[in-house]
Amino acid sequence: FIVFVLQRSRYKYVYFQNIPFTAKTTVYAHHLAFKFFGGMPAKMIYDQDRKILVKENFGDYLMTTEFAQYVAEVGFKPIFCMPFDPASKGLSEATVKYVKRNFLPGRRYINIDRLNEECIGWLSRTANAKVNASTKLVPAEEFKKEKTKLCIYPMEMDEPEIEAREYGVRKDNTLLYHSNFYSLPL
Repeated sequence: FIVFVLQRSRYKYVYFQNIPFTAKTTVYAHHLAFKFFGGMPAKMIYDQDRKILVKENFGDYLMTTEFAQYVAEVGFKPIFCMPFDPASKGLSEATVKYVKRNFLPGRRYINIDRLNEECIGWLSRTANAKVNASTKLVPAEEFKKEKTKLCIYPMEMDEPEIEAREYGVRKDNTLLYHSNFYSLPL
């Protein structure tokens, strides 16, 4: 899953996928987050993730083609954290931990759409509705003030097609996946 947290209000959005994120699906998650917020921030802080960043050379960042094109079309400024700097990305790391410890435990998985629906409900009931531990304020109430500062989000986007990869079954009824062999039932 991917989390988006607004800095001042601590208003959150979470998007789940049942496949690994790619550059295309990361861009789509941004689209959904900006629609959820009703706008977009002027600046976004990122970890140096391979889904959005190809390489970094002493502060010169080369973004993936999909993400660079999206940033150019939409118009926010991406800011990348230094590697191994927990202070600069602690807010998002704390939110990931919050989702893992408070939303996911004991939840029964039915399908990915249902999980995302349940998460939106949890965000409105709990994560954005209860007093934040660090700010001592309710994110939903603070978001009303912060929402006026968000930039207009100009895009419409369709959900990207998921590219499934085929794997062949070997003669001994095993499957090779990421250098590991998995046995299959006869």
